[in-house]
Amino acid sequence: MNPRETPDWPAVIPIDSFDAQRIEDAFSLMGPKWTTSSVMTMPQEGRPLRVRDVAARLPFVSEQLVSKRLVTMHADGLVLRTGPRHGDSYVLTDASRELGPVYAIVEHWSASLAKQWTPSPPVPVSTAQRTHSGIPLGSDGARTVAALCRSAAVPNSLFSHAPQPQPRVPTVVTAQSAPGRSR
Repeated sequence: MNPRETPDWPAVIPIDSFDAQRIEDAFSLMGPKWTTSSVMTMPQEGRPLRVRDVAARLPFVSEQLVSKRLVTMHADGLVLRTGPRHGDSYVLTDASRELGPVYAIVEHWSASLAKQWTPSPPVPVSTAQRTHSGIPLGSDGARTVAALCRSAAVPNSLFSHAPQPQPRVPTVVTAQSAPGRSR
């Protein structure tokens, strides 16, 4: 049986059994954010969709972002534009229609990885602690407090180093670097 047809692959796959660069190139086409969602959204209507139609079906995505993504997908050969005018609709190419089984396999493969990662429960923002108490709060108190607090929800182990107070910049230096009010 061909190792590409069975889910029980051998522990070692010969390096020449796949074209690694072609696989990387294919993933780079599918990889940009909202590409998969766009490809999965378009066939649900069964008709060509305009940018605003695709954007309406994707949560929290602007028409501008969808437009940019569809232009990129058009250049990559994943969608075709039905006409040359601005506002013309898009349809999937045969190549993008064939991505359905690929997405199914990747989803199946990633299921075991998703089970391994369990996020820690969120910690309320009220438990944030001010780490730099020696620095006076500015006129925009809420922003300054947010900038000077490190939430307990994020463990210090995620940072490359422990938080350190920043050295005070002399007033002479800040006076020189302040922008002038004249033109």
